[in-house]
Parts: sequence; C-alpha cells; structure tokens
Amino acid sequence: MFNWFRRKTNKTEAEEAKKPTEEATSPQTETTQEETKTVPDDYLSWAKNAYKNIQQRQTTPTTETTTETPQETVKADQTTAEVESEIPETSEAPETLAPETSKESTPAWMQKSDRLEALKETAIETETVEDTTPLTFDEEFVWSAKVLAAQGRAPEDVSQEEINWLKRLRQGLGKSRRGLVNQLKSIVGQGPLNEDAVMEIEALLLQADTGIEATDYIISTLQNKLLEEALPPEQALEYLKSILRDILDRPLEQVVNPGFAPEKEVLNIWLLTGVNGAGKTTTIGKLAHLAQQSGYNCIIAAADTFRAAAVEQVKVWGERTNTPVIANPGQNTDPAAVVFDGISAAQARNIDLLLVDTAGRLQNKKNLMAELAKIRRIIDKKAAKAQVESLLVLDATLGQNGLRQAEVFSEAANLSGVVLTKLDGTAKGGVALAVAQQLNLPIRFIGVGEGIEDLRPFSSYEFVEALLNE
Repeated sequence: MFNWFRRKTNKTEAEEAKKPTEEATSPQTETTQEETKTVPDDYLSWAKNAYKNIQQRQTTPTTETTTETPQETVKADQTTAEVESEIPETSEAPETLAPETSKESTPAWMQKSDRLEALKETAIETETVEDTTPLTFDEEFVWSAKVLAAQGRAPEDVSQEEINWLKRLRQGLGKSRRGLVNQLKSIVGQGPLNEDAVMEIEALLLQADTGIEATDYIISTLQNKLLEEALPPEQALEYLKSILRDILDRPLEQVVNPGFAPEKEVLNIWLLTGVNGAGKTTTIGKLAHLAQQSGYNCIIAAADTFRAAAVEQVKVWGERTNTPVIANPGQNTDPAAVVFDGISAAQARNIDLLLVDTAGRLQNKKNLMAELAKIRRIIDKKAAKAQVESLLVLDATLGQNGLRQAEVFSEAANLSGVVLTKLDGTAKGGVALAVAQQLNLPIRFIGVGEGIEDLRPFSSYEFVEALLNE
C-alpha cells in the first residue's frame, strides 16, 4: 500500500535539484548501486533501473486482502440533546444508506431521485483507470524519473503510482509550460534585465495569473541575481525555479503540520469549503479515495445542506469510493447537526479521517462566518482532541477572481491551506504563486483532471518542474 501523505521527498534543498542523491539510495543490487554512484547525472540509466524495479514488483505475486466498508451510517449513541443549545431540536437522525425500499411505502422526500441515479451513472462513466494501464518507458517516464531522482529518491523506491501522477501533472500544466519556457529562456539568458526585458517577464507572469505582488517579487529577486553574475539561459531558468519554490514553500514555515498527513490514534477532521462550481464535492470524494488508498479509515459528513443536489453528489462519491456518508434526509437542515452526527459515527468506528462538506456561499460573509463558527463549537465540545484542518477548494481556471474568493474565505474561516483544482483546463498555474505570496496560504493538494486518481498532495518541486521544464 502506497501512502501518498508520507512520500519521501527532499524538495527544499536546491542542490538536490541537480543530481540524484547517492546517500538516499538504499542498496538493492550491487550493480544498481554502482551505476548510480558512477554516473550521478545519467538520468536515463536511473530511469531504466526504476522501470526495471517496477516491472519486477508487478510480476512478483502478492496477496492483498481488501476489507470493504459497508455503505451505511452508524447512529450515534449520544443524541443531539447534548448540544441542543447549538443544534435545533428538529434535527433528524442521520440518513442510512441502506437497500432501497419501495417507493409506495416511502415518503417522496426520502425516495432516491432520478438526479441521483443520473449523477451516479455519470460518475461511473468518467472514472479513470490510469494506474492499471501498462507501464510505458517513454519520454514522460524519463522526465518523471528525473524529477524523483532529483528529490533524492532511489530507483528501487519509485512506484508506478508516482510515475503516473507526474505524467498527468506535466500534461495538465502543458499549456502554461509551452507559453512560458521558451520566452523566459530568451529573456533571462541575456544578462541583467533592462526595462524592456522586465516588461516582457512581467507580462508573461501576469498572463499566467501569478498576480502583481508575486510578479514584483520574482522580477526584483531575479534582477538582483543577474546583476551579480551573468547566467546562461539554463542556469537563469534554474534560478527562477528556485525563486518560485521559495514562494510556494514560505507559508509552510509557520504551520504546525507542514506535511499535512492525518495523524494516527486521533480523529482528524478536515473541513472543506469553497464556492459552487469550484469542485468541492468532487475533491471530497477524491480525498476519501486517496485517504483509503493510503491506509486511513475515512467517512464523509454531507453538511452542505442548502445547495441543491449537494448531498446527492456526496452520496455518489461515497458509493464510488466505498466511503460511508453521514447525511440528514431533510432539506435545509442545520449543517452543525450533520457534523455532530458525523463525529459520533467517526468515534463509534474509530475512524482516522472525517471529511466535512461545508457550505460555500459568498453572498453573506457574516452568515458564513456564523455557520463555520457554530461547526467549530460543535467540534470543540464533541471532539476536543481532534486534529482540525480547514481547506479552501479553489478553481484554478478563475485566475485572479479565484484569488479574490480566497481572500474572502481567509477572512471568514481559519484556513489551513488551499486545494487547487482544474489545473488541466485553461488554468495558467500561476495562481498557486499568487495564493502563497499574497495570502500566505500553503497549497495542500492539486487536481489535474476529472479522474478519481487526479488529486494528490502538493509538492512545490514537482509543480515548478512541471511548469518550467521542457
């Protein structure tokens, strides 16, 4: 089982970005160790060894036991009367996703809707199976292997899941990369930046949704370096990469959990918020899948009770990822009541991670703040020792409009970070730099497609390489 939350990386050391690290290589065979030491810059040889090791693991028979999580919810032993000062007395019991009963004997509001069935069919049709496709040793594989080698990884430690993810990341950022790399090389390789060069770089970065503040910082830092010494285009581009990585990593210096992995032996509660259409519900489903694939027990609380079809969409993702969903059968019910029921179910099952789909309305910031504050009070009373994080799901295609959304949410909620979605579309990629520079929020996860495997923990090194590597 590959744990995506605890990948071995060493992205913060700039010197590791130029060669594979011999010390990080755990010896598998004497030949492999000798090749890595003798030719440290031979990424092709490193990639071949990684490819061979992956093939060997695929042909080695392994026995895995899979325990399916039943698609039903647990009714909490405690009742909502414990916090009736916070939750209305009209709160109903959490809905049980049990076998369907006859429509004649079931109230209309409890019957499965045609919309839910349509959503379910659509979800199944769009599901991707990239990780089960045959492994191909091509240019994308070599590039992916080079990125992993530069982070201090050994060929025998590389998994096919990582290779497939890096391929999708590079493909997703392809539009941004093709528009940036050649033009930046031609500009920064001419020595100190004159006024025209500064204007060209500024235009390129702003077109990539980098934002004014991040753009000014990048240009001034790059200009100071080029005034000290003339750099050829390749070295100037490498220095530019280090500037981008510094911007993306700086928000992590002030957080308690820089790795952002669920803690064992304690309930982890992740609150996800975002405006309609940002991909919040889809992100919750993908996070549930990612957590279970990484060895964490997970359930979902469908607390976005005011948006049409939001609960139904969460149920679709629950069925798709085999994740229990805690939901209230009524409409426009109190989100805090659903969170209370979700915590009760998580505690009864000894769950590692509770994902909460919270409301994402921006029309009234005061109401949003009040709702999130109420949910926090429920968590403090019901699960005082829980590890709580708050994530904003941001549509990368919105560019600077998305940044303004993030500003509003950062004022209304105590955010732990951002999930950047839809980077495979018309997104420019630079919005990640704007979020880190202007809002001082770390990027925690990024999504580059509609498939269930297309969301992964964020790595500044991998992101920058995919953005600025030919």
